[in-house]
Amino acid sequence: MNSVPSVNLKDFTSNDPDKKQHFVNAIGKAYEEIGFVALKGHFLDDNLVERLYSEVKNFFDLPIEIKQKYEIPGIGGQRGYVSFGKESAKGKKEGDLKEFWHFGQYVDDNDELKAEYPDNVIVDELPKFNKVGKETYQMLEKTAKYVLRALALHLGLEETYFDAFIHNGNSILRPIHYPPITAEPKEAVRAAAHGDINLITLLMGAQGKGLQVQNHKGDWIDAIAEPDELMINVGDMLSRHTNNKLKSTIHRVVNPPKELWGTSRYSIPFFMHPISSMKLDVLDSCVDNNNPKQFDNISAGEFLNERLIELGLIKK
Repeated sequence: MNSVPSVNLKDFTSNDPDKKQHFVNAIGKAYEEIGFVALKGHFLDDNLVERLYSEVKNFFDLPIEIKQKYEIPGIGGQRGYVSFGKESAKGKKEGDLKEFWHFGQYVDDNDELKAEYPDNVIVDELPKFNKVGKETYQMLEKTAKYVLRALALHLGLEETYFDAFIHNGNSILRPIHYPPITAEPKEAVRAAAHGDINLITLLMGAQGKGLQVQNHKGDWIDAIAEPDELMINVGDMLSRHTNNKLKSTIHRVVNPPKELWGTSRYSIPFFMHPISSMKLDVLDSCVDNNNPKQFDNISAGEFLNERLIELGLIKK
């Protein structure tokens, strides 16, 4: 596959069984072949997107000494601010050329999970920042729920199979700022080639060149969304759970051409995680004589911790 297919979630949420099945078939095929789709018909409206980008830019424009007071030690960067160059891709020494923020889950019906997750960090200087972040988080979480319902049907599972695992899941909304490049980077890029940790990722801000996806021939393909589309890809947790039937695709954000070095880039991924107790054991339906079980049993929480150590966000 040499391009990222486009699908419309409204086909799945319609009352038309043929349209619904068409969506299930299309997204299942895309995730088996390239691991990415561009999705229309999601639950974000233009006004919310506009307000979010405004607040995100306001935050990253704050002086560094203000931003750094929201960098919380001891939580592996899971909430609040993570400063420039601190995260690196698995296997890379060079830090990525980015700074970012993390909004996390808003638990209101489970005291045990509420105690497990770090609290969200409130930005005193920007009274609208946290409100619009929460609203965006919940609309992307709703979108992700329906995408996973379609994938459950594709895998021969009950449509609501994932619902209990993602309710109050350890999901993250990550506004990222790639600042202007001021000097020739030696090895670093805005985001080095990597696979995502989680079940699925919903990406805002994939308009324009920068994001690239590696197909199964090893070729890098530009992944450019229309203004009304989200890019949605399979993460390592879902790939593992499906015995690599659904592909977690390697992707990267390359540095712009030199004439655009003076520009910032913003992108906002939503990393859909399950609750930490979800077992990622390979589904029986994804194992046969031609596809023997490839992965050991592990929980989502154990897998996440392993990967945060590899990324340099948690020290052993």
